[in-house]
Amino acid sequence: MPKAHVREVTAHSIGGGLALLLGLLGLAAGVVLVAVGTTLGSAGAQALLIVVGVVIAVGAFFAMCGLNMVAPGEARVVQLFGRYRGTIRTDGLRWVNPLTSRTKISTRVRNHETAVLKVNDAYGNPIELAAVVVWKVEDTAQATFEVDDFLEFVSTQTEAAVRHIAIEYPYDAHDEGGLSLRGNAEEITEKLAIELHARVEAAGVQIIESRFTHLAYAPEIASAMLQRQQAGAVVAARRQIVDGAVGMVEAALARIAEQDFVELDEERKATMVSNLLVVLCGDRSAQPVLNTGTLYQ
Repeated sequence: MPKAHVREVTAHSIGGGLALLLGLLGLAAGVVLVAVGTTLGSAGAQALLIVVGVVIAVGAFFAMCGLNMVAPGEARVVQLFGRYRGTIRTDGLRWVNPLTSRTKISTRVRNHETAVLKVNDAYGNPIELAAVVVWKVEDTAQATFEVDDFLEFVSTQTEAAVRHIAIEYPYDAHDEGGLSLRGNAEEITEKLAIELHARVEAAGVQIIESRFTHLAYAPEIASAMLQRQQAGAVVAARRQIVDGAVGMVEAALARIAEQDFVELDEERKATMVSNLLVVLCGDRSAQPVLNTGTLYQ
């Protein structure tokens, strides 16, 4: 993004209470002068007092046009004949040059939730995702003058950043150490916040937080991917069962050798290992088999 040409500065303003009091006094003085002028007998003095009273009243009313009510969480961007003169952030009643124009802009924290976007992940699989971004205006001058409409700008850049993040990472990583949208949501959202900050910095916007609110495979491949996930879960479970069974067999052989209550040669050990693995790794209950002979007959 291009560098900002305008930065926020504090506008010169005074307390509005004193300005309001002076304005009301001016209006009252103008009305009094007009009333007194109408009672005079001299035409010249009467006209003079009426003109002076009207001028004072109009001047007081014009000066009171510089009063501004600034609520907490709001700011006023002040311009004088198109030139930026500063920003009023102090809440309450403030007074500035009545010739200036004051644009109200909210500095409260806002939420922006994207629509459900359909994009392809890093493996080319169509996925659906949506995100919510928490942000606020940090620099009112940049938000007003650097972009055309900062609300639309944030919305567009958020959607672009979410799409870019989606195509950079897969929904599910095939390798163990790879990042994925589903398995590493925290890391991915941190990267999303960093990219969003870089995109909207020109508008004077601060990104507070970003989160995925919706993440799923597209309907056309959802069933196929569900089967793949189920197959992966079965393989992982089988691997864990086999690892546990091997450990149990190893412990059994070590216990037999330690207590030395039966002597097993290599062939009998292999048979015992095979039988134990069948019992421990099988899906069904083991069927007992009664041997009437030996392994060598």
